[in-house]
Amino acid sequence: MDTRSRIKELKEKIEYHNKKYYEEDAPEISDFEYDMMLRELENLERDNPELVTPESPTKRVGGRAKREVGKQVAHDIPMLSLDDKFSREEVADFIKKMQKELDSPVFIVEHKIDGLSVALRYKDGKFVQGMTRGDGISYGEDITENLRMIDTVPRKIPEKLPYLEVRGEVYMDNDAFEAVNERQEELEGKIFANPRNCAAGTMRQLDPDVVAERNLSIFVFNLQTVEGKTFSSHAETLDWLSKQGFTAPQYVKCTTEEEVWDAICLIGETRGELPFGIDGAVVKVDNLADRQKLGATSKVPRWAVAYKYPPEEKQTKVLNIEVNVGRTGRLTPLAILHPVRLAGTTVSRASLHNQDQINRLDIRIGDTVIVRKAAEIIPEIVSVVKEQRPDGTEPFKIPDKCPVCGAPAFRGEDGADIRCSGINCPAQLARLIIHFASRGAMDIDGLGPAAVHSLMDKGYIKDIADIFYLKDYREDFLANGIIPRPRKEIALRKDGRPRKQKQPDYTDSTNNLLNAIERAKEQSLERLINGFGIPNIGKHTGHILEENFPDIYAIAKISYDKYKQLKDTEKQLKKERNKIERNLKLSAEPEDSEMLSDVEKQLSDVEKELKENGDIKGIGEVSIKAISDFFAQPQTHTILERLEKAGVNMKSRISNKAIDNRFEGATFVLTGTLPTMSREEASQLIQAHGGRVTGSVSKKTTYLLAGEGAGDKLNKAEALGVKVLTEADLAMIR
Repeated sequence: MDTRSRIKELKEKIEYHNKKYYEEDAPEISDFEYDMMLRELENLERDNPELVTPESPTKRVGGRAKREVGKQVAHDIPMLSLDDKFSREEVADFIKKMQKELDSPVFIVEHKIDGLSVALRYKDGKFVQGMTRGDGISYGEDITENLRMIDTVPRKIPEKLPYLEVRGEVYMDNDAFEAVNERQEELEGKIFANPRNCAAGTMRQLDPDVVAERNLSIFVFNLQTVEGKTFSSHAETLDWLSKQGFTAPQYVKCTTEEEVWDAICLIGETRGELPFGIDGAVVKVDNLADRQKLGATSKVPRWAVAYKYPPEEKQTKVLNIEVNVGRTGRLTPLAILHPVRLAGTTVSRASLHNQDQINRLDIRIGDTVIVRKAAEIIPEIVSVVKEQRPDGTEPFKIPDKCPVCGAPAFRGEDGADIRCSGINCPAQLARLIIHFASRGAMDIDGLGPAAVHSLMDKGYIKDIADIFYLKDYREDFLANGIIPRPRKEIALRKDGRPRKQKQPDYTDSTNNLLNAIERAKEQSLERLINGFGIPNIGKHTGHILEENFPDIYAIAKISYDKYKQLKDTEKQLKKERNKIERNLKLSAEPEDSEMLSDVEKQLSDVEKELKENGDIKGIGEVSIKAISDFFAQPQTHTILERLEKAGVNMKSRISNKAIDNRFEGATFVLTGTLPTMSREEASQLIQAHGGRVTGSVSKKTTYLLAGEGAGDKLNKAEALGVKVLTEADLAMIR
């Protein structure tokens, strides 16, 4: 490949990964891999200046400000990036250059926190605005309300200066990160790859309450500009910021290249012991007047650099591969390793994620592997040293039965995860119950995660059927406060002290929950099916099943083995029919007509049986197997019996004659906020009239139903020529 083509390729790759990192908070490669691509491009452009263009990623900072999240805010002071260094020699060159241009410079060495870069503005001592870096030069996005949810962002500072702008890094410590991912798994939400992604994604949430729940933190590492006070050094500003209530990084003052390198090495040696992630060390000129003299390029200040630690990789052995079952029923393979010291901690386990990852790396028990820590925190296996593989090893396969409850385990139609299908699996029972009670399923208001965990911890719920027998324990709930009350803010006196609280009364919360459970007994069959959490079976499939079966017991008779047998019979009968029809065209023999009539009757009988075994438009073979396996389990039969005994509706309420299939064959995508109905209500309406609802716009999309605040989906639909509807248009389609 020639130089021009390689530069073009690198630019395209870096632009793609910039978007994934800065705008989507979903990087696909490691920081080290990205840094190496950028370094290669910088070197090629240095050697070929005629090929450098103004829009090159080497000349710009960060990504673009995201319009759909917050309004754009103009930068007063550019939020530049840092020039990355990867060796002692490169750091030494920087120190020598500074010593040549400045008079006895002093350097500050700090941790480089791995998070989301933000700026905070204060007027008269009050926090008034915060923004992301955005493009770093012109605009960032306003995230003021989200920053107010972070405890370590001071709302007021003691010195009421006319104006102050500081720069910081919003991050998530390791404990908070683990707690968020546990919560996400429980709610079947997105699992974050590392704390940096989680912190950045959280700060772009539209709901500030989500930010408050996730326990973010912030380090303020630079004073951008100030009115009403002067400083002479960076160290002086950090000390002052600490006294104003900001969390500032620890720092080391250095005067020689050797002292700087020792400080960098010390941070590197101890980074594994930190409660938060770092992605390097920063070396800065301390004197602020010297900084003014040195200035900056369009992308980086000339008075600071970032040293990036090379990813530490070590060899170890895979002693075993265990399969754990998470709260969502996901089967996760875990490599048990011979303990090895890595990035300051001892590593003895590494997630293998899924079967695709195992196959890609071809990891086997007994293999020697290369291990590193992704983002300096999460152990991961990079590769297998196959020349050291012992004889007799075999490829590892995740079992097709749950190792906890023995129920069948399925791979999703659209994903790489394998999940347990057991309705009573102890490993995922809390998640199953929360899903069963959720708005999209049985809609039991008041039976959220807090109530579910409280009732399970006390032994009142051991499976989903127990929900409908909770009324027997009403007096226990009232006496002991088992069912949590909605949280209320504690009223304060004029002097700021909390008012005395009355003895808590759990009557309303208990009665409301028990009444909601009684109402749930009358929910539709579609909602009950969705509530079971059968792999690959959601509301859409539940609706199809309710349309075509009289009750849950008819659905429970679906047999995948029978379906496969009938499909083979159908195929054979169709071949016979085609052969007879060809014979009839040649010579109309009476016996052929009789044979054709007999074959067609057999086909009709087979097609009827196929329908009884799930062969219905909109339900595929994978779904039929999932339904068959779920209802074949003894634990499922026990649950059904107890649900029916409790009075839960098990029958279909849809009359096939009354069905208006105006949307049959149409695929909808929903976006934005509708005027009078929720997206869930709109989806139910579409499905009730034969339509299908999907999550992403493609050439196969028939309609985009768009409300206020429609974003990228609307742009894509218009580009593809997909018809865009409003809520009012929905009623007009016939």
